[in-house]
Amino acid sequence: MAPDDAMPGRLARWLTAAEPDWDAVYAEQLPRVYNFFRYRFGASADVEDLTARTFEKAWRARSGYRRDLAGFSTWLLSIARNVAADYCRSRKPTLALDDSLGLAASGTPETEAAQKSDAERLARLMAELPERERELIALKYGAGLTNRAIAKASGL
Repeated sequence: MAPDDAMPGRLARWLTAAEPDWDAVYAEQLPRVYNFFRYRFGASADVEDLTARTFEKAWRARSGYRRDLAGFSTWLLSIARNVAADYCRSRKPTLALDDSLGLAASGTPETEAAQKSDAERLARLMAELPERERELIALKYGAGLTNRAIAKASGL
């Protein structure tokens, strides 16, 4: 698969350049990394901090990035996965998905009640899954990765 097929156009353009356009990289990859952490840890200030920490680590390690081993988004999500693992190790309890239930909702009380019920059910079901499967779900639906990119990032 060619790099242009797997990545947005601006990202593919800088892959051939000596130094990437970090403003463009940040703008394109920020939602993916942020959503990965949102799916893993719910809506909290920690999600923003973890996203920032991921980009800081990527910036510091930019000279170690090897285009021949992985695509940039795969490399960046690998850093995000390591940041998530460090975060989990630093905290005894993990954050529950229930933390996201306190967010202001738009709509009718009926739709809010249905969403709350669905969120509670999803939280229960997610809690029953092994850590590896929760991470795969976060990569798929939070970061929006393709199955092929998830396989590369997770080594499956």
